[in-house]
Amino acid sequence: MNTHVTEIRRAELADAGAISAVHLAAWQGAYTGIIPHRSLNTMLHRRGADWWARAIRRSTQILVADIGGVVAGYATLGPNRARQLPQKGEVYELYIRPEYQGLGLGTRLLGASRRSLIDQGLKGMVVWALEDNDLAVSFYASAGGKDVAEGVECFEGKTLKKIAFVWN
Repeated sequence: MNTHVTEIRRAELADAGAISAVHLAAWQGAYTGIIPHRSLNTMLHRRGADWWARAIRRSTQILVADIGGVVAGYATLGPNRARQLPQKGEVYELYIRPEYQGLGLGTRLLGASRRSLIDQGLKGMVVWALEDNDLAVSFYASAGGKDVAEGVECFEGKTLKKIAFVWN
């Protein structure tokens, strides 16, 4: 039997390629059939390893879920961008490779993100999810997020609702 250590840690420059691979696999799994094909492909292809390396160099707050040296998921976080919501922190993205979903990594990443935001003095947290992304909506609701606001995203003329989940 093999034992692998699972840790949530800050992303390092060497993680850029792995984060890019997580992004590609997770977004294809989450958004195929929701976001129009051309828009989704554009978003996927602009976020290669070089994009992630630049983000890490710029000190973007990125946490990774590392299982025995394999990056299985990531979260990006920082100040809340939605001024109409009083929460000070925001998780911009939280994604797990499809083959690692259901193992509790998302819960661990969300908790570590929340603690990191609190450590920075950013009390309260918001996460936005597309309403049609049933897995994400279910995950954030079951993690204790309260559905408090709606917004929209437009892709190729298609308007999709998004939901703000908050934790105080």
